[in-house]
Amino acid sequence: MDLPTSFIEKYQHLLGEESAAFFAALVDGQPVKGFRLNTAKPDAEAMLEKYGPDRANAPYAENAYIGAVKGKSLLHQAGYVYSQEPSAMIVAAIAQAQPGERVLDLCAAPGGKSTQLASQLNGEGLLVSNEIFPKRAKILAENVERWGFSNVVVTNHSPQELSRHFPAFFDKIVVDAPCSGEGMFRKDPVAVAEWHSDAPQQCAMRQQEILIEAVKMLKPGGQLIYSTCTFAPEENEAMISWLVETYPFAIQSIDMDNVAHGRPNWGHVPDIEKTIRLWPHLNQGEGHFAAKLQYQAEAKPVKTKKQKTKSGQSKVDQATMKLWQNVQELFPFLAANEGVLQVFGEQLWLVPKDMPSLKGLKVLRPGLHIGTLKKNRIEPSYAVAMAFLAGSQGPTVSITIDQWKQYVTGQTVTVPGNTGWVILQVDAVPVGIGKQVQGIVKNFFPKGLRFQVD
Repeated sequence: MDLPTSFIEKYQHLLGEESAAFFAALVDGQPVKGFRLNTAKPDAEAMLEKYGPDRANAPYAENAYIGAVKGKSLLHQAGYVYSQEPSAMIVAAIAQAQPGERVLDLCAAPGGKSTQLASQLNGEGLLVSNEIFPKRAKILAENVERWGFSNVVVTNHSPQELSRHFPAFFDKIVVDAPCSGEGMFRKDPVAVAEWHSDAPQQCAMRQQEILIEAVKMLKPGGQLIYSTCTFAPEENEAMISWLVETYPFAIQSIDMDNVAHGRPNWGHVPDIEKTIRLWPHLNQGEGHFAAKLQYQAEAKPVKTKKQKTKSGQSKVDQATMKLWQNVQELFPFLAANEGVLQVFGEQLWLVPKDMPSLKGLKVLRPGLHIGTLKKNRIEPSYAVAMAFLAGSQGPTVSITIDQWKQYVTGQTVTVPGNTGWVILQVDAVPVGIGKQVQGIVKNFFPKGLRFQVD
């Protein structure tokens, strides 16, 4: 890898004698792959042992491993694992979302932080995962669906648009900001090619615009977790200094091992050393910066809008409620969900009870997709199978790993019986929805997700 000349000159000046080790780690070091395990899935540890890759424990996060998982694998398709670079796991680990909290992942795609935050909430409270770019938001929604938690809403907005809907609403907001990407140089040649000397300052201006909107959505007393995957002081210590000088924030300590700290001479407010950094020559993983800040503004009365119907969304009539009761009887684990039942076109959803009005929001995933309304029935969705977590009850049919390979391509599979709607499982791993009729399981794996196993 050839580092840009202006990048070398900049960090020779900033790091002095330390710069030689820094450049050597960037040029000669190898990026490390990692993944997290979704322990809410049935027999997660045992299934990882049976179907997972070779691995070692990873730093910075719980249920995290160093190792490579394939996207076209059983555990990935079923939402048991999420491939994520180890240092990127540190952001949600710092957030430490607590069950019952309202959390916003403002720049969420492709979903690493959101799936990690969802695991921390464990189905209680609300997670809004937002992504400004539609194609990336679609990928985010797919990853969130596989992870299986019903209290996650995926939106597609700019921060300026989103802030109008959630004034002073969230207990915690995670802003993993778009940045100059210097910390990704070892793993992404494109990041090196696109870097230029003005990039950090240009990104810093964009980051300020995002943070201005994030602050509007944070409750007094709430926490803002800010992070980047760059080394640039303009986007890190200087950005936190600007936040503290502009708003009533206090920098909080981050108690973690195997991290470096923010550099006081690169910021200009007290406690900047309480922020953390990951350097390729000092710590495991790629480059990262993170800060946790407490919002010390005075509380003001805020009126939040209750959920209302909007275009394409209608109230649930008695006939639909009866069909919903039938689905709950078939899949009893759904009855424990405290969401609000809503209809969008022909689609039935459970919207998290803490979610305010959906009016005016571009929502890709308003909660848990129950299924499609047909004449006198509901056709259960793939999301129902993904939400079949540990302890769930409902009709299941076991298939082999070879039958699973057929299933994900859209083929029917042969299993004796005549049960009707079932959750298909490989061992304990729920992989999708099927309809078993006279020994044939009809395939309802979504067409857009189908693939050939290598």
